[in-house]
Amino acid sequence: MAPRLQLEKAAWRWVESVKPEDIRQEHIELAYRVSLLACKRGTCRRNCKGNPNCLVGIGEQAWLGDIDENAFHNIDDPNSERRDKNTFVGLTNLGATCYVNTFLQVWFHNLELRRSLYQCHNARAQEHNIESDYEPESICEHLQYLFALLQNSNRKYIDPSGLVKALGLDTGQQQDAQEFSKLFLSVLEDTLSKQKNPNLQNVIQRQFSGQFSYVTVCNECGRSSALPSRFYELELNIQGHKNLTECVTEFLKEEKLDGDNRYFCESCQSKQNATRRIRLHSIPPTLNLQLMRFVFDRLTGHKKKLNTFISFPEQLDMGPFLEGKEDQKCVYELSAVLIHRGISAYSGHYIAHVKDASTGDWYKFNDEEIEKMEGKKLQLGIEEDIAETVKSQTRKPKCSKGYHCSRNAYMLVYKVQEEEKSDSSCTNVEVPAFLQRLVDQDNHKFEEWCTEMAEMRKQSVDKGKAKHEEVKELYELLPAKDGELYEFIPMDWLKKWLEDSTATRDIDNASFLCSHGKLHPDKVGDTKRVSLQAAQVLYERYSGGPRLDASSMCRECVSQRCRVLRLKNQLNEDYKEITNLVKRTLSGEGYWTGKASLRSWRQLALEQLDEDEQETKHSNGQTNGQGPHSNSKEFGSELSEGNEDDMKTFNEDIVCTHGGLSILETERKLVSSEVWAKLREYFPKAPEFTQNQEPCQLCLTLEQEEKDNEAVSKMMATDQKNQLLNLFNEKNRPILNKWPEDTDVLYIVPLFFVEEWRKFIRRPTKSSPVSNVGNTLLLCPHGGFMFTYDSLITGDAQHPALAQRVGSDQPAFHCGPAHLHPLLQTDHTQWRHHHAVHHSA
Repeated sequence: MAPRLQLEKAAWRWVESVKPEDIRQEHIELAYRVSLLACKRGTCRRNCKGNPNCLVGIGEQAWLGDIDENAFHNIDDPNSERRDKNTFVGLTNLGATCYVNTFLQVWFHNLELRRSLYQCHNARAQEHNIESDYEPESICEHLQYLFALLQNSNRKYIDPSGLVKALGLDTGQQQDAQEFSKLFLSVLEDTLSKQKNPNLQNVIQRQFSGQFSYVTVCNECGRSSALPSRFYELELNIQGHKNLTECVTEFLKEEKLDGDNRYFCESCQSKQNATRRIRLHSIPPTLNLQLMRFVFDRLTGHKKKLNTFISFPEQLDMGPFLEGKEDQKCVYELSAVLIHRGISAYSGHYIAHVKDASTGDWYKFNDEEIEKMEGKKLQLGIEEDIAETVKSQTRKPKCSKGYHCSRNAYMLVYKVQEEEKSDSSCTNVEVPAFLQRLVDQDNHKFEEWCTEMAEMRKQSVDKGKAKHEEVKELYELLPAKDGELYEFIPMDWLKKWLEDSTATRDIDNASFLCSHGKLHPDKVGDTKRVSLQAAQVLYERYSGGPRLDASSMCRECVSQRCRVLRLKNQLNEDYKEITNLVKRTLSGEGYWTGKASLRSWRQLALEQLDEDEQETKHSNGQTNGQGPHSNSKEFGSELSEGNEDDMKTFNEDIVCTHGGLSILETERKLVSSEVWAKLREYFPKAPEFTQNQEPCQLCLTLEQEEKDNEAVSKMMATDQKNQLLNLFNEKNRPILNKWPEDTDVLYIVPLFFVEEWRKFIRRPTKSSPVSNVGNTLLLCPHGGFMFTYDSLITGDAQHPALAQRVGSDQPAFHCGPAHLHPLLQTDHTQWRHHHAVHHSA
């Protein structure tokens, strides 16, 4: 199909041979493009906007084939939020809280800690009314509820924001994970120590606390002193080491104290060289080993991450490192590895690999996502990948069987090896009834949400399927066949109807109406012609209006457009003819035209025709006499009232301000009645003045008055100049420091007054007479003269708003009874030196 502009030209080609009064129905149908061929599917890549019969590419493609029901909604399957069978529950990352989530998962899998937390007294939870939501307050309450949800929730992941808020953590800023571990265990220990149950008061110490002492030996006297200390984790330096054994050995190695670092010996009572080392006395059931990957860089003044590979065993024998207490269990099994992915100490991502104490399976906890490792083996996998920007990419060393190697592990958790027991009570932790009741309440809310989401999905799918059937049925009915009744429907509405799978608004045709309440011919390209049967169904289902059928094609608009287009085509011929006619000698009656209008009439006519054509193109959908044509202006009328002053229309240049014929004969020209008749075709509202038309009497009267006033002004200027000739020519002016002889008084006037007066004298017919001296310019706010005698002598007062001196012998200048008030007078014998000294001019 041809482009829209070509279709529009073709729709009006008939106007070249048809006059407005000869328009028939066939011409109206051509203007509304009723007979254009409909496009077939596959022939148009996009819809032909200028063809009302093209129903291809308006969105029907999505409906005519088979449709996946998921296309009818944007609601995810609620079951995707459901916890998978035989797996654990994840934790939501609140922004930068992945480090918190890893520790929570590790502590949750510490069965003794979980069991102890469940036993903590919680009156609020036990007395909670099931009809309202439970809101924990203390850290212990938050942990209880969180661990219960992690154990028995139906959700795939839960939100830890309550606990994070209680801890006062910034969710948008990543904290030091190792520091957080220490602080949290300290807070938890303090919380549990306040429990009434004595078995709970020292849970943290029983699970995580070991003992060592700093032993110092004096090299002089051999005296040994020990400083006992408790630890919850061992901080191991990894720089320069390859495996965990080397790291522990360095932690316990002997240190020399000499030089400025000498030790003060109590026996010697002086500073002596000495040796110091750490003696490990006892280790807890849960041994936390912090690998110090994040260290302070003295050169940069910031922390940096050590990407050193460290090898660590699945089974760790701490016996060689212990001193005393031979009955203590020393063999530990790896139970968790905490990973930091990233090359910077200030960013990255934290992940936990944790071993399930009940089954021995390894799981990877990555916030909301949880993955079970195959074969009950720890598999670090891609957790060892670091960004390619790391400068020193060292190969991963080979690990022996039972060992793992990592450059991202920053904390290792070992648990003492227990003898295998057939009793499962040690590995099973039951959620207390009061907490299970809260979990059941949350599970019930989750199931209600799942049901609600599923119902919303189902409703959307059902509506979509119904719409699918409706579209398939109606699209076949849309094309209007030859000879059948039809209506016009907005194309944008049809597109919206086909795009929206659920809801469609009413059919609104108001913006397509012309000022006569019918379909505007320029709007037909934005509509589609459909069968009456299809229109009936659409209006019954969606309502709207006004309905636009074959009778809605506007004959008045078509006729007006026809007249405009014909005149535009005729304009050049008329221009040549009028140009020749104007050159002929006038015989018979003539008409006055403005010379400026006559010179530019073709341009004015073209602009007027374009304006009229634009008016027929834009009706703003207003009807019942409220549109832009509501004044019933004929072709060639002026602009609407709001813009009338902005456009010069033909012959306005010889219309005076009173609406009559201008008195300036040099600006107008007589033309023949034949010329005027042709001009009137283009400008039917142009002002008309016959040859016998009298010029405006008011203008003639005003002209005579103006001439009289000019004569009076000339006489007045001549008289004043003769009287004040020296002042006009700036000659023989009095000077204060050379006081004129025989002069007692000088008068002062504003320089501005003198300049204005000279303008009038030079051009009395162009300037107004000066009516006031205006000495108030020389007064200060208090009413006195603003200048001193010295300032007038030195010239400080010489600027347009200041003073000019005139002699007392100058003739008086009279323009009114108060022309010299207030008088500013200076006396050569006495200068009244007051802030408001008055002089006169």
